[in-house]
Amino acid sequence: MKIVLASGSPRRKEMLERFNIDLLIIKSDMIERVDSGQEPIQIAMSLAFEKAYEVSKSFMEDLVIGADTIVVDEGRILGKPKDEEDAFNMLRSLSAKSHEVITGLCLIDNSKHLKIVDYERTKVKFKYLSHRLIKSYLDTGEYMDKAGSYAIQGKGAVLVEKIDGCYSNVVGLPLSKLDYILSRFFSINIL
Repeated sequence: MKIVLASGSPRRKEMLERFNIDLLIIKSDMIERVDSGQEPIQIAMSLAFEKAYEVSKSFMEDLVIGADTIVVDEGRILGKPKDEEDAFNMLRSLSAKSHEVITGLCLIDNSKHLKIVDYERTKVKFKYLSHRLIKSYLDTGEYMDKAGSYAIQGKGAVLVEKIDGCYSNVVGLPLSKLDYILSRFFSINIL
């Protein structure tokens, strides 16, 4: 049995390739639609399920993993920035306060008729970000294609004062939670 990651995220791919698993990467083509009536946790889990479900239809004998990470600031979901101005405004809104990073996880094994959907939540506190610091960070280009406009595993680490919870969740895949689910429900150990 292969493990299929239903994601185009280079960060998730890199994290999973560190482990001794037979990994196949297939990007889900589903269009992300967010129901504004749902809570952030429901949205993250729903998007993870939709990604995994779409890919699982082509991999009936394999285990498919879907994930979706969102950044939540005072109840407002911060997606990937449209442009540099949007990224600047997101980072300015996160300055000197805490926000949440939520990753929905879905694992589907159609051969066993088993679907597990869960989530991980991490609290991230930013230090005060001056306009100059935000502009310097944006000049790196690292913010592009990142929920919340930053990458904690890169130069964005200088923006973060502290985190409470799972670090790999903020990167985009909560490895400890994933390992627990794989072990508990699928008898797979990634180490």
